[in-house]
Amino acid sequence: MANVIQQLPETGFLRLPQIVGNPKANPPLPPILPISKSSFWAGIKTGKYPRPVKLGVRTTVWRVEDIRALIAAK
Repeated sequence: MANVIQQLPETGFLRLPQIVGNPKANPPLPPILPISKSSFWAGIKTGKYPRPVKLGVRTTVWRVEDIRALIAAK
């Protein structure tokens, strides 16, 4: 898990496929958190995972700092 934290930038935003992975992408995106999209959204609803930031109507992102804190807390 420490290797994943080192690969993340210090600041910025991540899209959902970058967090939960996308094996169908070319090249495949490995998951930062090994869970499904639906489990991630359910965790957001319950407060287990950080809330997203809306950059536009169809653009939802998460702060890298929030994902780093989530990984460090585990």
